[in-house]
Amino acid sequence: METDTFAPAYELPSWPFEPPPELGGSAIRRHPIVIVGAGLAGLTLACDLAQRGVRAVLLDEDDTVGVRGASSRGICYAQKSLEIFERLGLYRRVADKGITWSFGRTFSGETEVYSFNLQTGSVSAQPPFINLQQFYIEWFLVDRILELGLTDVRWKNRATHVEPLADGVRLEIETPAGAYTMETDYLIDASGANSPIRTQLGIEGHASRSTDRWCISDVRFKKPLPVERWTWVDAPFNDGRAVWQHLMADGVWRIDYQMPEDCDTRQISRPEVAGARLREQLGPDVEFEFVWIGPYGYRDHLLERFRHGRLFFIGDSAHVVSPFGARGGNTGIQDAGNLGWKLALVLQGHAGDALLDTYDAERRAAAVQNLEVTSRSARFLAPRSPAEHRLRRSVVALAARHPFARALVNTGRMSVANDYPAAPHLPEGGRSVQNLPLRRADGTATTLMQLLAEGTQCLGLWFAPSPEQARAALDTLAARPLRLLAVGGDGTLPTLQADETLSRHLGAGAPGSFVLVRPDAYRAAVLANATPAAIATTLRTALAREGDRP
Repeated sequence: METDTFAPAYELPSWPFEPPPELGGSAIRRHPIVIVGAGLAGLTLACDLAQRGVRAVLLDEDDTVGVRGASSRGICYAQKSLEIFERLGLYRRVADKGITWSFGRTFSGETEVYSFNLQTGSVSAQPPFINLQQFYIEWFLVDRILELGLTDVRWKNRATHVEPLADGVRLEIETPAGAYTMETDYLIDASGANSPIRTQLGIEGHASRSTDRWCISDVRFKKPLPVERWTWVDAPFNDGRAVWQHLMADGVWRIDYQMPEDCDTRQISRPEVAGARLREQLGPDVEFEFVWIGPYGYRDHLLERFRHGRLFFIGDSAHVVSPFGARGGNTGIQDAGNLGWKLALVLQGHAGDALLDTYDAERRAAAVQNLEVTSRSARFLAPRSPAEHRLRRSVVALAARHPFARALVNTGRMSVANDYPAAPHLPEGGRSVQNLPLRRADGTATTLMQLLAEGTQCLGLWFAPSPEQARAALDTLAARPLRLLAVGGDGTLPTLQADETLSRHLGAGAPGSFVLVRPDAYRAAVLANATPAAIATTLRTALAREGDRP
């Protein structure tokens, strides 16, 4: 009889509870921003605000990161999230610890149906994906937040009641040392899928649950496997059901096995059962140790609105999708990247409250798109009718022989940056701009994200403006949240070297053309023949300040 062993449990960091100042007096203190929940979304937002010089209070009912007893949850971090980490100053730590990948293979039975390389067409300084256990990301975010020093991180502080006010929100908090009350101008709920704030306020999440069942095995092998993402649509070693395998940090492999819908989740998670699955897949002599085993069944929900007055929902408190394509945690990170700069500009007096409405307009549209994409993946992987089974068999058979059919094999469309729909503040819609490597006029290297990390401002890239236009722009656009750079030109403005990749990616490049990039690295507008007045008008529109004077 085989005996399966477990690696020593991860030792997660913990931080001490410190009695908050409110416990020492009767006065109710007011804070500009309070974030409830120190998960991926809440930590990213706190870090983003601190990077922009904005103070916030971050509350979490625990004193550590990750989930106790679970070594990993989310593991795949997409390029847009990695670019955000670059701007926040923790990308290098993520890259050094994680596993960079772009290549994947998909199999049906023993046959490779197709392969893909996500690096194709990328112009970013960051790779398409890095695999890393979620608790590491959260750990690195906490360290960076503490390094920046502007966030009041309160561990073992649980929000028990919230009361929306006309000009803010009042919270009641429980701690090991007693309870207190605080108020905030803006409250951000990042408390996760089971948000107690959402439940207390009776905000409908429109939740649904799948009957599809899976079991995760996080495993460390004595003999390494190929460092590629492999997927089986119908693995012969798993009774014709789907399997994923890919590598994380510390030599740990995440292997997901699709299970029968009527399975006993405790039985499928027993070490001897999970070990038998691994030997069926990799041979009877495979040597390994378990790091973690756990079953899951996915669910989804989507709020009708992500903004309720002075209360904002981000991450899993706002939306949950099935895990196919790594669109859960990445979406929460990108929610934070969207909201942070808007809160900063409003608090700094550079934008009106209407800018905050655009968070709901943009990120809810992204969540709708992600829900549609992951729902299609779920139907492909768990067909519900004979017709759906026949369709999947036909698609897989065609994909092995015909390139056109390979795009139809849906084992999870990998997370990408969502485009934003056209709106009054974004007439052309918004397209994510990758983290382009750039060069200044003197030849020194920089990147788009490094430029955007220097203050909270839009970036204006003006291709070869005339000296007269450049001088007029310096006067017209002074004191606006805009960093103006020339691409080519006479040096009147700070200048970047012209580059064909830059022009092609931004969708502009003719002399006089202008591209406005928002602080979250989304293209807000392209002007064919820019003037200082036109740039000022475009900036007001992008910041939802159309009523301001030119």
